[in-house]
Amino acid sequence: MALDRLLTFILARADTGARLLVILGAAVMVAVVSAQVVMRYVFNGSLDWADEVSRIAFVWTIFLAIPLGIRDGTHVGITLLVERLPAGVQRLVARATSALGAALMGVVFWTTIGVALATWSERLGALDITSSVFFFPVILGALHSALHLVHLALVPMEPRA
Repeated sequence: MALDRLLTFILARADTGARLLVILGAAVMVAVVSAQVVMRYVFNGSLDWADEVSRIAFVWTIFLAIPLGIRDGTHVGITLLVERLPAGVQRLVARATSALGAALMGVVFWTTIGVALATWSERLGALDITSSVFFFPVILGALHSALHLVHLALVPMEPRA
């Protein structure tokens, strides 16, 4: 039970941080793309960095939002067979698939760290930053997702009626 409380505490803080970063990422996308549209169609110019910044914001927003969907159970799921099973078996299947999902997210986490390290010296064209900036949200999102899936494996959601 202490592990459940610790995990709940960590996940609550991680969820709050992810939510704020998702809001910030979406705001950056809207602002940068809007500014780029104004520059192109009003001033007949362009911001060289706008495409890369909006793409970075998009990637960060998507990969940091994935664990929030796992938490809420809002990702697409195929439940045709599982929902026909008794509630106890549904919980067992939910625990098993959550544990498997957590293990897979662990693989994604670990592999993405290796890819980020391998591409660290590559630079983005318009911005003088590492191209590994695209892998950071994947690393964070995979770890955050794995924690949510471990939590679901320990304490599964009640089956929906």
